[in-house]
Amino acid sequence: MGKLLVSSSPHVHTSTNTQRIMLDVIIALVPAMVASIVLFGWRSLCLLIISVLTCVLCEYLCRKAMKRENTIFDLSAVVTGILLAMNVPSSLNPLMLMLGDVVAIVVVKQMFGGIGQNFVNPALMARIILMNSFPGPMATWPKPLAADAATTATPLGIINQHNTFSANYLQLFLGDRGGCLGETCALALLLGFAYLLYRRVITPVIPLVYVGTAALLSLLMGRDVLTDILCGGLLLGAIFMATDYTTSPITLKGQIIYAIGCGCLTMLIRQFGSLPEGVSYSIIIMNILTPLIERATRPHAFGKAPKEKKKEAAQQ
Repeated sequence: MGKLLVSSSPHVHTSTNTQRIMLDVIIALVPAMVASIVLFGWRSLCLLIISVLTCVLCEYLCRKAMKRENTIFDLSAVVTGILLAMNVPSSLNPLMLMLGDVVAIVVVKQMFGGIGQNFVNPALMARIILMNSFPGPMATWPKPLAADAATTATPLGIINQHNTFSANYLQLFLGDRGGCLGETCALALLLGFAYLLYRRVITPVIPLVYVGTAALLSLLMGRDVLTDILCGGLLLGAIFMATDYTTSPITLKGQIIYAIGCGCLTMLIRQFGSLPEGVSYSIIIMNILTPLIERATRPHAFGKAPKEKKKEAAQQ
């Protein structure tokens, strides 16, 4: 009979680490990156490369200046660079994108302690800063598959201005519409979603509840449900940004509440706000509320009597 060894936690060891998780996210983003290059041309590739290199350089210099262990090899800066590039139009000036990269890495991530310490998604917060700093360039949408510099309006922008849009669902599904680099091709995003589920990097709870809530509200508001799902950044945000480990709840109940909040805010902004899109603001708001959600849904210690649980909750 073998000896029973007693040791400190963790007791279960795995080969999974931050670098492996980030690599899986990068692989899941490959279909969307390829689709953006096919749809919007070489400028998409240039913006992706510039954004990734700027994020990695900012992280390296920040960690060096703070005299902390360098973390560029965990690939989190690469993921942030890709996600921010995928949240801007292909016509954006690279210098503006680089400013967003600096905000994402230096201000939102490193000033709060680095990976695992930021309270909001760095790429989304940087996108909001760019939207408010450069509203014109951030709302100029090059026409997909166009050989010239023709621009077009996004379906949500048309709905916001005219309250009507003639939808071709196949074109919307394949990405033949105006929008940010990574949000247009729903097919590519769903392929990435399937990969993340297969690798167990994320669970389907947040994306499905988020999209399902948005779809239900869209139906109740009398909007075109498929257009609301396929257009804008709903799929990109639900799959790749609302599921961020650091800024989303860890409990099942918390994840459901969080995702419902994201869906409700997204559709309220789309329906009643001056902006045609509400994904970025919705996720950021729910990121900020995540600590409160986790506190409200935190399970109590096993074996405690109900009175003790209530007393403990009252003291906290």
